[in-house]
Amino acid sequence: MEAQVSQPGSTPTNLLMVKGSSRRAIKDRLTQAGVTLGGTMVFVALLLIFFYLLYVVKPIFDGAEVAPVSQISLGSDTAPALMVGGDEQNEVLYRAGTDGVVSFYRASSGSEIETNTIAIPEGASIVSSATSVPSEQRFAYGLSNGQLIIAGIDFTVTYPNNQRLITPKLRFPLGDQPLQVSEDGSGLNNLAFAYESDKMSFAYQSDDKTWFLTRKEGEENMMTEEVEWSSYRGVIADAPRNVDQQLMTPDQRQLMLRANNKLFVYDIRDAEAVRLLQVLELERSQAKVTQVSLLAGASSVLVSYDNGLVLQYFQVNGEKGRQYQQIREFKNKSAIAAMASEFYRKSFVTVSEQGELNLLYTTSQRKLLTETFDISNPVALGFTPRSNALVVEANNQLHLFSVDNTHPEVSWSAMWSKVWYEGYPEPQFVWQSTSGSDDFEAKLSLTPLAFGTMKAALYAMLFATPLAIAGAIYTAYFMSPKVRAVVKPTIEIMEALPTVILGFLAGLWLAPLIEDNLPGILVLLLLLPLSILVTAFAWYQLPGKWKQRLPEVYQELMLLPVIIFVGWFSFYISPTIELAFFGGDSRMFITNELGITFDQRNALVVGIAMGFAVIPTIFSIAEDAVFSVPRHLSNGSLALGATNWQTLTRVVLLTASPGIFSAVMMGLGRAVGETMIVLMATGNTAIMEWSVFEGMRTLAANIAVEMPESAIGSSHYRVLFLAAFVLFIFTFFFNTIAEVVRQRLRERYSSL
Repeated sequence: MEAQVSQPGSTPTNLLMVKGSSRRAIKDRLTQAGVTLGGTMVFVALLLIFFYLLYVVKPIFDGAEVAPVSQISLGSDTAPALMVGGDEQNEVLYRAGTDGVVSFYRASSGSEIETNTIAIPEGASIVSSATSVPSEQRFAYGLSNGQLIIAGIDFTVTYPNNQRLITPKLRFPLGDQPLQVSEDGSGLNNLAFAYESDKMSFAYQSDDKTWFLTRKEGEENMMTEEVEWSSYRGVIADAPRNVDQQLMTPDQRQLMLRANNKLFVYDIRDAEAVRLLQVLELERSQAKVTQVSLLAGASSVLVSYDNGLVLQYFQVNGEKGRQYQQIREFKNKSAIAAMASEFYRKSFVTVSEQGELNLLYTTSQRKLLTETFDISNPVALGFTPRSNALVVEANNQLHLFSVDNTHPEVSWSAMWSKVWYEGYPEPQFVWQSTSGSDDFEAKLSLTPLAFGTMKAALYAMLFATPLAIAGAIYTAYFMSPKVRAVVKPTIEIMEALPTVILGFLAGLWLAPLIEDNLPGILVLLLLLPLSILVTAFAWYQLPGKWKQRLPEVYQELMLLPVIIFVGWFSFYISPTIELAFFGGDSRMFITNELGITFDQRNALVVGIAMGFAVIPTIFSIAEDAVFSVPRHLSNGSLALGATNWQTLTRVVLLTASPGIFSAVMMGLGRAVGETMIVLMATGNTAIMEWSVFEGMRTLAANIAVEMPESAIGSSHYRVLFLAAFVLFIFTFFFNTIAEVVRQRLRERYSSL
């Protein structure tokens, strides 16, 4: 045996092997470190997204805060307050008394800015006073001679020497001179009023206890441009004589008179023919009504009791038309002495005789705050225009409180449970974030959006899953390698097609096509699988020599002419079927005969369009899973006498089941998060109907539509982030389930 001798200047073989091994070890360590770092950064990024969403969402669930700011002492001889409030900046407070004295105060120092006294005609006196809804900051005095004075609070903002200066003043919509309302000169007792620039209404009780309604309507003269007023007067014949409180809605449609524990509601649209609409029994066991007031928007009535109970009523359609019905109740600890609502939102505040302040919100049915302050025996309450401050008159003092109540309309129950909104016949799930009205009742239910997300994903998966998995199985197991080399990349490249293109085609081409050919679509769904089975059976029955004429490589392509012909034939006979069975209009038949709403952009369109976007994802992963099954398993099964079908169903699919399941779950995650197709191919209506002929609104599409229009930091803005958080949880949940099931399937079938 000859010994190997190293040549001078050469490197020994074992030394080269050692150096190569060390290089590979370094590369392996670097690769492992890079993969670990990349995975860790992905995990950290997910955590950052998670916590950032929580950071943005958290404030909507915080409670309100009320804190005293200042207090202003009043004279001991001041008359009771009619209305209190302040300007938008909370720098100037005002107080209108029942004696016609209106005073303005500087909030910071408590100093009096000015005092105005309403000019009363000689020989007349104030016998009644009334306020309008808080947002108008308007009040009126009824005089003993049948005249009336309407006044309002106004603020002028100037910037002398670059310093903001707020100047308060009284405004008189009807001028300085009183308006004659009572024709016979009787006093305007128990006054209620509503004012618009072209119409005003006054309800009052005369000296002989008779109730009257006077309305004045103005029309501008086209020649002189002067407003000409027409006056109408009617008697409220069946009104109670002893009234504790009277209210008129700002739209001048309804008058409410409270007598003891009954509320009489009148229709005053026709001033000369006032009619009684409803009598509400407000009596509760061992409780007495303390106050009735209108919520912002004047669609709801709040009734407070001396046991701390507050009830909300609004009109609901019924057998007798629109009738007031009790909707909600709020329970407080102490008897309620005073109550006031915000200018535009559905929040209101109550104060007890002992000074317990409760801040509540009707839509979300939340008690936002309960706290006791030194404001016992309150006389009047009033929010400032931005609802970030509250003015309370109690114990001959004006108290100013700061109010932090940013997101009262949001609660867990309001987003996920049915809510009874104003004007709705019953509690419902509704998403409607904006409206043209300032006193709009926000409807921020996420349930219809989550439902729409699941509905869109379901119909997309019903369309995509069978096609993608069946195609993947055939491509990986039965298709010849030459055809597979063309088919697989072609389907995978479909994933690169922008979803905005699919959405555009679905909305502008596919939706009208389906609407015009509904019978053809139904026939296609029936004939296509039937024709494929018939073709397969016919091929099976053909003699062997005929089969050999078509190369085995291209046998699967023989179905293409059949599929094309069936598709053409289904659409060709669609008008004939529609005329014969559906009266020439299948859409009207579905709507009128079946009672099913039909939207052109519906779930069927979304399912088909989104299915095309999901198919490449499911197909690619499932095909790789089936193709990756070791050949020795299938060959062994075939060698033992099993058929190709038995081998596929009992060996190959079981082994590939973890990958197939992962493919389906990945496709579902893609469908849940899809935005552009759903945005462009549906009507984006937040409804909860499983019908394939109706649309939906998904979480992703809702975020895309409304996020650019939402005000940063608003409730709407934060709820949209909550929707993103819910969508994040959905996808995380599906991916987690997919991974858990995949691991269990792998453990179960790894021994095959």
